Amino acid sequence: MRLFDGGRVPNARRVRIYLAEKGIDIPKVPVDLGRMDHRTAEFTARNPLQRVPVLELDDGSHLSESIAICRYFEELHPAPPLFGTGARERAFVEMWQRRVEFELYQAVQAAFRHTHPGMVEYEVPQIPAWGEANRPRALAMMALLDRELADKPFLVGSRFTVADITLLVTLDFLKPAKIVLPEQLSNLGRWHGEVSSRPSATA
Repeated sequence: MRLFDGGRVPNARRVRIYLAEKGIDIPKVPVDLGRMDHRTAEFTARNPLQRVPVLELDDGSHLSESIAICRYFEELHPAPPLFGTGARERAFVEMWQRRVEFELYQAVQAAFRHTHPGMVEYEVPQIPAWGEANRPRALAMMALLDRELADKPFLVGSRFTVADITLLVTLDFLKPAKIVLPEQLSNLGRWHGEVSSRPSATA
């Protein structure tokens, strides 16, 4: 088993943080996105969508999509439970994971991919107006998350979960997207500082 990794991009980092939280170490194969390694015929045979990360299983099959990879390892290594335990907690983890991914991460990603000059060759066509339209969406979702974190340490209460991992990599992606976390969102800022201090955050 080996993981085709993509460096600091959010989805690749999301899997690395998850594995670090689990204490799982597997061989990693670097994929240089700057050199377009993900668009080679060799990599495309592993993932026709040409995206990282990709987990190559022992039987030679390939699993892509970061959350699918995390779920696979969750089944193999259930402790600590990063997708929750019991029907209620698992459902709330799923809800917040999807909310962060669909309402914040996708907005930040659109702002980055459609406005950053370095993404012209990657995002075809690049539509700057769409990137700008997503900035207020990101700010609105961050305000909602700030209210949610007013009286609890993590998105789903007292337990750090995959939803928090997705939020961490998204907030760290604000800088290249040229979106600033507003100072008045003190609960979200506190959460970000505390989660960023976890050893896994540097994975």
